[in-house]
Amino acid sequence: MVEYLEVGKIVNTQGIKGEVRVMSLTDAPEERYHKGAKLTVFLKDQEPIELTVASHRKHKNFDLLSFEGYPSINDVEVFRDSILMVPKTELSKVNEDEYYYYEIIGLSIYEENGEKLGEVKEILSPGANDVWVIQRQGKADALIPFISSVVKKIDLENQKAYVEIPEGLLDDEN
Repeated sequence: MVEYLEVGKIVNTQGIKGEVRVMSLTDAPEERYHKGAKLTVFLKDQEPIELTVASHRKHKNFDLLSFEGYPSINDVEVFRDSILMVPKTELSKVNEDEYYYYEIIGLSIYEENGEKLGEVKEILSPGANDVWVIQRQGKADALIPFISSVVKKIDLENQKAYVEIPEGLLDDEN
């Protein structure tokens, strides 16, 4: 069974020439959406359809894509609100100390003293560095910057990461 990862969501059509507006969920849109790239669209209650990208351009906060064999708005209307995915096997290798979001989301986060802080439920990308949203038991979510001075070790095999929380980072500390 092939495992897939989300790379975008088709949120609407764009114009009449078969373009769709995609809210990108990938950190490498140039790699995922280049002409000739293969994407799989998952529609509700239907078999997945493999699409070949015919064109890609940026417009505001969206990626606009067209697909080979789908030249008009009528052809792509059915794709609205569907998810674009790629097989996990097509992911490119990342450098050491780089990770895909799917590898980080769900990790248990421990402070250096061994106390469990919570689990990564989401990753935000506000600018210079990513921010992990840590869901904590009985407390508000914690926001932890993904920087080497805070995230000390990531152990994907055991689904754990170890962090050193600077004083004042967590607003519920006394």
